[in-house]
Amino acid sequence: MDLQSLLIQLLLKMGVATAVASALGRSREFKKLLFRHRRSRFDALLLVLWTCIPFALGVYIRCALRPFPAADLGFEVSILIGVMGGRMAGILGGVMLAAPAMAYGEYLTMPVNVLAGLLAGSLRHFSRNEEDIWTFSPFIDLSVYRWIKRNIRHPRIEWQTAFFLIIIALEAARLELQVAAPKRLWVLWLSSPWALLAVFATVVATIGIPIKLWNNARIEMKLEEQEKLLLEARLDALQSQINPHFLFNTLNSISSLVRFDPDRARELIVKLSKLLRRLLGKHDEFVQLREEIEFLDDYLDIEVVRFGRDKLRVYKHLDPETLDVVIPSMLLQPLVENSIKHGLSPKVDGGSITLRSRLQDGHLVIHVEDDGVGMSSPPAVAAQAGSGRGIGMVNVAERLHVLFGDEGKIIVQSRDGKGTLVVVEVPVLQHEDSPPTPIYAERSRTRS
Repeated sequence: MDLQSLLIQLLLKMGVATAVASALGRSREFKKLLFRHRRSRFDALLLVLWTCIPFALGVYIRCALRPFPAADLGFEVSILIGVMGGRMAGILGGVMLAAPAMAYGEYLTMPVNVLAGLLAGSLRHFSRNEEDIWTFSPFIDLSVYRWIKRNIRHPRIEWQTAFFLIIIALEAARLELQVAAPKRLWVLWLSSPWALLAVFATVVATIGIPIKLWNNARIEMKLEEQEKLLLEARLDALQSQINPHFLFNTLNSISSLVRFDPDRARELIVKLSKLLRRLLGKHDEFVQLREEIEFLDDYLDIEVVRFGRDKLRVYKHLDPETLDVVIPSMLLQPLVENSIKHGLSPKVDGGSITLRSRLQDGHLVIHVEDDGVGMSSPPAVAAQAGSGRGIGMVNVAERLHVLFGDEGKIIVQSRDGKGTLVVVEVPVLQHEDSPPTPIYAERSRTRS
């Protein structure tokens, strides 16, 4: 083999390492095993199998098809699985990767691979921080100057440097063994200085490339996890705004009745305690529409006592099929509260609120409509935090955006003196096949 052929085969080796590592990195199960902080013995065994089986197949291809030596990455992957899984994983991986070569009479392959996996696993074991593993790069020459400058006064060997030196030492020992017993160990190399330099560089690269590819997948998973935690914290913050807002207004209603109508105040307190019991005892972010309507009924009972049945009328026209659809909890109460506070309260003779629901093109559409004073020019929902409409509708719009993106919509239509219509549209997340019970079917019609 001449130098040109050797270089082509070395480039092919890096290509094989990249292709197999990329394919493994797309597997969700492999990533779970690879990035798990604490692995059981069974998990370690699965990680070895996931990693070594495709590379062991490459060793077999090299042994069976002599013109394609670039498929053999048994030595490099023994080091890789050792540093990823530990000493036992390195030993087991070395055995698996050497098995095809052993079948073809290359008996030194197994002890070499096992030693490589054991040393790499020991280096992982003695690492102060397991995160250091992901800092290894095939372009170690870029940090040589910084390493020399940093260690000239206080010499020390960092993890990345130690790993690099172990790889070089193991490859050098493997070359010497191949010279001593050429039929018992296979190595792709030439004796010229430039060829040896290319061989050593390729060994480092074929180990560093999978680490970099998997580290990118690891970073993506961490970013997704952080984004999920951020969304959960954002939703919790919005929910914590809604509940005190509702509680504050209800306590104001009770305080206005304590002196001149204590019986009604007592009734309000009983209703409020029922609502608080539900709020404190249940923390689901999503509920069925039927549960949201039940909660809304309890809230409206409080407001009906406050305003009187002749000044606050409630009508419901709910499609029974919508009652099992899952929606964000506390979605409707802020909208109804806005209708009462800003639409009906200014009217001397009160008014009515109408709730409607229907399924349309895979979405649940809910109408909250009042015949109150309305608005001459309804503001954009996103700008309502500073308006007289309060924070309730802004929170609803924000939660819909966080949970559903463009799939969740809230539209406000209003005319001065004619009332306000709020339309909420959310995608159907869950729809139970069982039909609603007669009780809920009756509740879905009209309540006044």
